[in-house]
Amino acid sequence: MKYIVILGDGMADLPDPSKNNLTPLMAAKTPHLDKLAEMGKSGLFKTIPESLHPGSEVANMAVLGYDVEAVFEGRGVLVAASMGVELQPDDLAMRCNLVCVEGDILKNHSAGHIGTEEGAELIDYLNEKLGTNRVRFYPGVSYRHLLVIKGGNKMVKCVPPHDVPEKPFAGLLPEALSPEGKETAELIRQLILDSQKILADHPVNRKRREAGKDPATSVWPWSPGYKPKMQTLQEMYGLGPGAVISAVDLIQGIGVYAGMDVIKVEGATGLYDTNYEGKAQATIDALRDHDFVYLHIEASDEAGHEGDYDLKVKTIEYLDNRVVRFLLEEAEKMDEPVAMALLPDHPTPWKIRTHTRDAIPFVIYRPGEKPDGVTEYSEEAAAKGSYGTVKGNQFMKKFLGIE
Repeated sequence: MKYIVILGDGMADLPDPSKNNLTPLMAAKTPHLDKLAEMGKSGLFKTIPESLHPGSEVANMAVLGYDVEAVFEGRGVLVAASMGVELQPDDLAMRCNLVCVEGDILKNHSAGHIGTEEGAELIDYLNEKLGTNRVRFYPGVSYRHLLVIKGGNKMVKCVPPHDVPEKPFAGLLPEALSPEGKETAELIRQLILDSQKILADHPVNRKRREAGKDPATSVWPWSPGYKPKMQTLQEMYGLGPGAVISAVDLIQGIGVYAGMDVIKVEGATGLYDTNYEGKAQATIDALRDHDFVYLHIEASDEAGHEGDYDLKVKTIEYLDNRVVRFLLEEAEKMDEPVAMALLPDHPTPWKIRTHTRDAIPFVIYRPGEKPDGVTEYSEEAAAKGSYGTVKGNQFMKKFLGIE
């Protein structure tokens, strides 16, 4: 058996009275997602442990069956793995966003989805001005970058910037969670404030303002941690070679620690304009020499963060018509049976523009197994599925036929 996980980041949502009580999943035209539901069995999956925040890193590790409370070390270490940055035991790694701060307000978490080349130029400039033997910035993709502090202490409270759009930033600056974390918290706060002075009139930002785009006026480090100790999927489940396909660095980083090959697709952006067809083709190509493919598509999550209902509906329809349709057609032609799972990692309700910890709808289709009678894919339909509500590693075990 071959296996594909199709993960539409943040697809799940809440019914809205202004939209006839329909979630974007319910409103979207999704004949192929519905077909997958009709072929398989449905349920709900509680991906977020109560002790952890509902971040994509937590949720995607949970989807893969990890005991997240035991192995979670923040988002920064995953970004480092995706970049090939080798962390030493005392290196504190942090995800480092380029954000847009206007006056006292953190306007958005992505500096208007700044381009990768623009972001790299700003990060290089920050290294020149703020980098030391202890502090180092590493350029990533778009607004997503990496900060490594040698000898840093992770007992620091950092607010994810995508959780607080349009809020005053001063009350969101890092705070120590213990006396040991005080020096690191003060260092990060100073880096944020210094970056605002340094970036304010940078040529990249002048050009962005002239073009009517949001400038990248500050760094925002968050999700601190040390190099984690994670088993590979082969060690946990006896799986053969695996591959991860995603435009998002943290998902690629999870793949690295999980022992999967990272497959990068030209034109994969993490937004609604991503190369859906290219990612679908790469999935089928990867199945020829891999047993397991984790296909991650970010677009719905970004639409949720932007508070755009119609765009979220569109991204779900793109997933249906430009990805799942092709995968179903191509799987029929393969020599080995192909099992498929369809799910988001967490909800990103468009009304509140951030993640929640509600259970998410999933479908598992395993060739040869009797379906459960659910005939469409949505939050409401999945709640009627035969799997009920699962948590921990139950989803992966059911998908792999281990239980």
